[in-house]
Amino acid sequence: MARSIEADWVSRFADEVIAEAERRAPGKTIVCASGLSPSGPIHLGNLREVMTPHLVADEIRRRGHDCVHIISWDDFDRFRKVPVGIDEAWNEHIGKPLTAVPAPPGSTYPNWAEHFKAAMAAALAELGVEFRGISQTQMYTSGAYREQILLAMRERGRIDAILAQYRTKPKAAKPITDADEAAALEGSGAAGEDDGSAATGYFPYKPYCSACDRDLTTVTSYDDDTTALSYTCACGHAETVLLSEHNHGKLVWKVDWPMRWAYEGVVFEPSGVDHTSPGSSFVVGGQIVRDVFKADQPIGPMYAFVGISGMAKMSSSKGGVPTPSDALEIMEPPLLRWLYARRRPNQSFKVAFDQEVQRMYDEWDSLVRKVTDGTAQPADLAAHQRSVGTAAGLLPTTPRPLSYRTLASIVDITTGHDEQTLRILRDLDPDSPVTSLDEVRPRLDRAERWITTQVPAEQRTQVRETPDADLLASLGEAERESLRILLDGLDEHWSLDGLTTLVYGVPKIQAGLTPDAKPTPELKTAQREFFALLYKLLVGRDTGPRLPTLLLAVGADRVHKLLTI
Repeated sequence: MARSIEADWVSRFADEVIAEAERRAPGKTIVCASGLSPSGPIHLGNLREVMTPHLVADEIRRRGHDCVHIISWDDFDRFRKVPVGIDEAWNEHIGKPLTAVPAPPGSTYPNWAEHFKAAMAAALAELGVEFRGISQTQMYTSGAYREQILLAMRERGRIDAILAQYRTKPKAAKPITDADEAAALEGSGAAGEDDGSAATGYFPYKPYCSACDRDLTTVTSYDDDTTALSYTCACGHAETVLLSEHNHGKLVWKVDWPMRWAYEGVVFEPSGVDHTSPGSSFVVGGQIVRDVFKADQPIGPMYAFVGISGMAKMSSSKGGVPTPSDALEIMEPPLLRWLYARRRPNQSFKVAFDQEVQRMYDEWDSLVRKVTDGTAQPADLAAHQRSVGTAAGLLPTTPRPLSYRTLASIVDITTGHDEQTLRILRDLDPDSPVTSLDEVRPRLDRAERWITTQVPAEQRTQVRETPDADLLASLGEAERESLRILLDGLDEHWSLDGLTTLVYGVPKIQAGLTPDAKPTPELKTAQREFFALLYKLLVGRDTGPRLPTLLLAVGADRVHKLLTI
């Protein structure tokens, strides 16, 4: 059994959940839950809905308790809108269950919901998230919720009274001004549904029309004794069904969610900010689950927004918020897990797709070094342990995790050419050379994918084919001397550390200082000017990848060719 981890938010929630589970039903399997609506690409904001209970459930399992993490796929929700990039012909399916809508063009999956569920399930498997998936289509159409539906209809007066307490209250939620946040909330699924109110009365059950298969229906009457339910549809159809036999409809969201808490015995489930304002699903659900379904509301923190830094427009999400699959193309699973594990649920953060991904990796590698040498703080150590593995074992890792920043620079210059990439990697540390690209995978592949999909073409590094003769001819004696010192020292310093010492040392030597001299403001200015000169001569710009990496990538012969006057 894996040992428990202490000193972080996950452990504190695990303590609360275990105590609550013991209070409710000692010895029973502890249930942590998430809910996802496969109404479109399931994005990185939704991933927090999964990672928060996953981390808590995993900690509970580490302590030896029987715990299951369920994900309710809200695939019986209505199809609400056609996403950007999909043929407008799909508008005809608005109002149908997601599992009754054809999959997007070109998909191999049987319906809309399965198409988007599959991508998320694959990403969760890569992230090491174990869960039991529950299809709400299967649950409703099989009659699994029959007794709960009949109970809700009998108690519709009580439910209506609970909802009435909030219908006239103003919402306290702050206005959403961030475009990505608005898109994320738009994809939050069933929260946008009505609460069952109609001119004909209050009915918490909404049938899908047997003629057009849409939910444009209005319940006109219901008989508690016979369970006869009559409805009309905007398509013109009208009929009466027996609710004791009818399986083609569902409870409205604000009743459906608390019903599931009771049915599954959920002890822990977080909720997004859109579910926690006055009168919202979580608040109302707490009263409904107690008063109607005679069960307890889960412990559940509110989780904050997950933002995105610099997602390129070429995203597979077609203009929407990026998905976990998008993120896993450019970062390894432990890093993505760490972003969610290190922040408390109520803390917002951003997932970087731009240059910040390099800084993010630098921070992660720094943490790994501290963990290795025993200097990591307890909370940081806990977040690291939760990121690299689960109660079931460690996640796959890169055998030799070289700097992501360095790898990105190399594949930028080599445009992914394997032999050239391996040559440069061998030269990084001649005393312990990389002998196979497999040693630096999958990190190398992630860095290459980042360069090719997220870095605009105009920012890619293009090494000059021929020397810049005009610039070389215009140089003064001090600049010429700096290039001679650099070229004379290449052979002796041909490694990443050696070239770092050399490029920073050239201006020191010219100033009559030793290579280990402390930098002064004047010296820093001289170094910046020297670096800019090298960049202009090598890549035709004032900036570029780190110079030691760039020199290794260009190769000694070509550096001599481009810098020799």
